[in-house]
Amino acid sequence: METQESQPSPPGSLGARRVDFDGNPNIGIFARATDTRVLLPPGISPRARRHIEESLQVPALEATIGDSPVLGALIAANSRGLLVANIADDAEISRLAADGLHVARLPGRLNAAGNLVLANDTAAILSPRLPDRAAQVASETLGVDVHRTTIAGLHNPGMAAFATNKGVLVHPRTTPQEIAILEKAFQLPLDIGTVNGGYPYIGSAVLANTHGYIAGTHTTGPELGRIEDALGFL
Repeated sequence: METQESQPSPPGSLGARRVDFDGNPNIGIFARATDTRVLLPPGISPRARRHIEESLQVPALEATIGDSPVLGALIAANSRGLLVANIADDAEISRLAADGLHVARLPGRLNAAGNLVLANDTAAILSPRLPDRAAQVASETLGVDVHRTTIAGLHNPGMAAFATNKGVLVHPRTTPQEIAILEKAFQLPLDIGTVNGGYPYIGSAVLANTHGYIAGTHTTGPELGRIEDALGFL
């Protein structure tokens, strides 16, 4: 799988902040970043891997979950641990845990952890459809308190929003009641926005941590500005 910048751009420019995977701008579906590492699907070119590592200022690890490259959809993570879909085999889990992080499978019929869980190092927001056992495993694995809410009425908070340890960006139709829950849980600045030219599923097209960010190639200048503001890069 090849990752490309949308155009040759000097470091720090808006163009350098836009990337894709094999022409797919939904980079958040394929990768997952924390303050300690970024997980990438196999086949990333050395140049692209270097670009991502430099943008996020963390080392990259290539991995799969159930032989699938859609790591962002199948993994929820913070600096303490990784919560993965239960299709992950033992070898994949061992690879993810190689540097000492706690890794656990999300129990239950619904287990695409990256879609169902929004997390940073302070809190985790879980889909209300997840069972109590899943909430317990999420709390133990990530080392945070868990909260349940929809975002914009959707049951996939991991795709409807994005959180780092500096800020939270959410779907533009997030309700005041949902915003109150998110603000109480994360205790961080929160803003609404879109990615990839108006797409409201923030988590599908952003990779970010407290050190930096990159977004899908269709993300506009104003959208990048909103990302930078919400996640504390301005």
